[in-house]
Amino acid sequence: MTFAAYLIREIGRTMAVMLGVLVALFASYSASGLLADAINGLMPADIIAELIALKVIISLEVLIPVSHYISVMLAFGRLYSDSEFTAMFALGVTPRRVTGIVLMLAGSLAVLVAVLSLAIRPWAYQRSHELTKRAETLLDVDYMEAGTFYVGNHGNRVIFVERRDGPKAPATDIFVRTTHDDHPRIIYAQRAQQAPKTTVGEPPNVYLNDAHVYDFLPEGHPDNTAMTAQEIAVPTGGRSVQPPEYSSTAAGTATLAASHAPEDAAELQWRLSTPIATLLLGLLGVPLSRAKPRQSKYAKMGTAILIYSAYYLLCTSARTWVQHGAVPTFPGIWWVPALLFLVLVAVTAWPWAMTRFNSKMRLPARPAADLPASLTEPDAGRT
Repeated sequence: MTFAAYLIREIGRTMAVMLGVLVALFASYSASGLLADAINGLMPADIIAELIALKVIISLEVLIPVSHYISVMLAFGRLYSDSEFTAMFALGVTPRRVTGIVLMLAGSLAVLVAVLSLAIRPWAYQRSHELTKRAETLLDVDYMEAGTFYVGNHGNRVIFVERRDGPKAPATDIFVRTTHDDHPRIIYAQRAQQAPKTTVGEPPNVYLNDAHVYDFLPEGHPDNTAMTAQEIAVPTGGRSVQPPEYSSTAAGTATLAASHAPEDAAELQWRLSTPIATLLLGLLGVPLSRAKPRQSKYAKMGTAILIYSAYYLLCTSARTWVQHGAVPTFPGIWWVPALLFLVLVAVTAWPWAMTRFNSKMRLPARPAADLPASLTEPDAGRT
């Protein structure tokens, strides 16, 4: 138990650092694509923060397996380079026992990844789609810059501010194009300002002063209409939001299992493959971490990264092929985990195969009768 706790602690400590770094990098990458919308007033900051958190949750099904894989490599590489494993093996610890400890830890993480992939992933995608739909109906003019077109709601809303003194200052000469009852509506106002927020959870209204509203009606309707108003209150929230369209990434696992669509089959196979990959990658780190004493623990890191990159690229490509019908649902993407299993078997069996090969290649010792007399008789050849 002490030996197992020591190995798990070494792997866990490295994995905590590795997972934290990967989560921070992924969150920064996700935020870079969303912060522009917050600065331009197209999406509230609280929605952006929640979207980033949801993206991080979705990514854990990939970040946890690779973190565990690299952590086993680094932790065991250090134990090999410091000759700790040499001492452990001399005391009776077998490589099979070491593999069993890693298998236990990888199995626990595989269960966690299965929960994330099968249950939490679809919920996170569904929530993300709902927030995106809701953000399309929101509007924040306080941070819109002058001279810039802001396009939102899939192009159904265009806003242009001609002049403003600075952030949160009243905007002047505002042009707004929206779609109202399936026909275009143009609003021109001399002044626009965001009202102060009064209710928690409800975004404030935008007031347009000296506004002119033009409705361009389709054929078969009365003539186009125009209206002039001293002030118009435009709600930036609380409007009806259309439910998100069906997406296989946001569908429940039971729904995917009952469907025969290629997109649903690819998504289901992806969710089921992540815990399998967690288990296989964890075990693969054991043979790849073998190193000679005083050899750097990073000696085989390039090979490990190359193997994982190839696996992830093949898995995502196979998923795309199944989605588009280029590959049938069977074998689907299952050939990629099968290929990873073969790599695991080959890497594990390689040292044993090389030992057997070298033992067979050794030349047999020559008997003493075949040796020269000068080498078998001590006194032969003396003067």
